[in-house]
Amino acid sequence: MESANTAADKQSSFAIWISLVSNIVLTAMKLAVGLIFGSQVLIADGVHNAGDVFATAAALVSMIISKRPPDEDHPYGHGKAEVIGAGIIAIVLVLAGLYMGYHSAMALMEPPHQASVLVLIAAFISLVWKMWLYFYTMNIGKKNNSSGLIATAYDHLADVYASLAAVIGIGLAMLGNHYHIRILTYGDPIAGILVAFLVLKLAVHMGRTSVDVLMEKNIDEAQMEPILQLVQSVPEVKRIDRIRAREHGHYIIVDVRVGIPGQLTIQEGHDIAKKIKQSIREANPLVKEVMVHLNPWYEHEA
Repeated sequence: MESANTAADKQSSFAIWISLVSNIVLTAMKLAVGLIFGSQVLIADGVHNAGDVFATAAALVSMIISKRPPDEDHPYGHGKAEVIGAGIIAIVLVLAGLYMGYHSAMALMEPPHQASVLVLIAAFISLVWKMWLYFYTMNIGKKNNSSGLIATAYDHLADVYASLAAVIGIGLAMLGNHYHIRILTYGDPIAGILVAFLVLKLAVHMGRTSVDVLMEKNIDEAQMEPILQLVQSVPEVKRIDRIRAREHGHYIIVDVRVGIPGQLTIQEGHDIAKKIKQSIREANPLVKEVMVHLNPWYEHEA
């Protein structure tokens, strides 16, 4: 019978492969249509998608590495490989955002291009496709706590912004051409600038999250509180000296120092540490490793 972990890994791998193939197809479509009809927002979005191909491939490789078991060189596992992959995606988004913003701004200095229905259709197809990919990958990413897949979902969300802005911008440009409203004819590059801003904002959020994990920031209070309560519920624990927990890619590592009665035997202390580990891991499936350090406690200290 297939284990739950194996099923989750296959589900995540399938989702990332779907994302990779989709990005390749959409890149070809956007660049071809954008270049033929001179749509700056579609060309910029196509270049963004080209970066997505690289970013998704990086996410795929990082996910494969992150699933490797611990070894002598990496005793805590390879979970942070996914975080590195997410960081790469954030960098790609920054470069794509800067590229889109620059070329869209330059397009404002030139005569506007004639808007085309085919360009509008291409942008709308991208919008619907990317919206589905975002919800699909985000759902699986959160379900399996995959940093790489969640980062890929955010990358799809950036494309949703881009495609939505493209649809609106191209639509406004078509209206401007039809009704001879000059300002509307620049809807395409103006939309490109808006997209660049949204993509950069998303990239900063993703980059900050990746840096927090790599710098081993403590998990948030909402996640920490249940762990604290579980440790306090163990009768032999008289004092919590320190409790820390950090994300390590798709799993969490907990470090606990507690005070227990000093007269207990080594075996009794071992059993208490085992009890603490089991209670935390059973209550939170995301916790893969729990390190318990025992300190002596005496009644006169209370």
